[in-house]
Amino acid sequence: MVGLKPSDVPPTPGVKFLSAGTAACIADLFTFPLDTAKVRLQIQGEKATVEAAKNIRYSGVFGTISTMVKTEGPRSLYNGLVAGLQRQMAFASIRIGLYDSVKQFYSNGKESAGVGIRILAGCTTGAMAVSVAQPTDVVKVRFQAQLTLKGVERRYKGTMQAYKAIFRQEGIQGLWKGTLPNITRNAIVNATELVTYDIIKETILKYKLLTDNLPCHFFSAFGAGFCTTVVASPVDVVKTRYMNSPLGQYKSAINCAWTMFTKEGPTAFYKGFVPSFLRMGSWNVVMFVSFEQLKRAMMMSKQSLEGTA
Repeated sequence: MVGLKPSDVPPTPGVKFLSAGTAACIADLFTFPLDTAKVRLQIQGEKATVEAAKNIRYSGVFGTISTMVKTEGPRSLYNGLVAGLQRQMAFASIRIGLYDSVKQFYSNGKESAGVGIRILAGCTTGAMAVSVAQPTDVVKVRFQAQLTLKGVERRYKGTMQAYKAIFRQEGIQGLWKGTLPNITRNAIVNATELVTYDIIKETILKYKLLTDNLPCHFFSAFGAGFCTTVVASPVDVVKTRYMNSPLGQYKSAINCAWTMFTKEGPTAFYKGFVPSFLRMGSWNVVMFVSFEQLKRAMMMSKQSLEGTA
């Protein structure tokens, strides 16, 4: 990925791996309430959800956040944060941290890779990440979806208890529930996000609109966030609905998508689009800016240590 100046020492795969996971956790800490609001909007309209809170309706991202704070308290916005941070350390480290290495592998070590190679690399690391981190995503989504209201029994009380409960009640397949739609979603997200960021950043640097610094990273990340939201929203909604559903509600992810389409219409696939964009855009900005800075800081520290050795 474009990052360091030609005169700088390129970051090692290990540095990229650790930087990506850490930067993603930082981004999650800032944007998690937006992600929780997105999940609540995406599952609104499901029978189980309506019955659990008959008088609660969510409208818009800030309306959803406001409603959650009033009815469940501000802590509800961070339901599932522990699982979310676990997810990022396992997930972002692979999908972002290994992207350059996989891209070089597919291009046989060439400096410049075509768009096709970049998309293939993004899809590959996205699928690899889901295969490892899927249980953390399932737990995160279920925590974000559950209500913390008086008189409503909480589905899960703690992160580790959630993993155990899902395994006990639904088996190993429960922890990997929704893997196929999640692989599809994250292959699309990863390819769009990383390739768009790469291309926008390269274009900015090529035409010398900005130097390789924070403003350049900001605009590249913001553009990548918007493109990714437009492309990935339909799959993201299906993934959220299916992963949060009780055992037996849907036969498959495809059945979930078809049920949504027939009962709620095509607009159901873009439920929560505004919070998705606000979250994806802000998440990308914080993550990529942090990622670039962490890479440089780690390489400088490594060079300093090597220099004093």
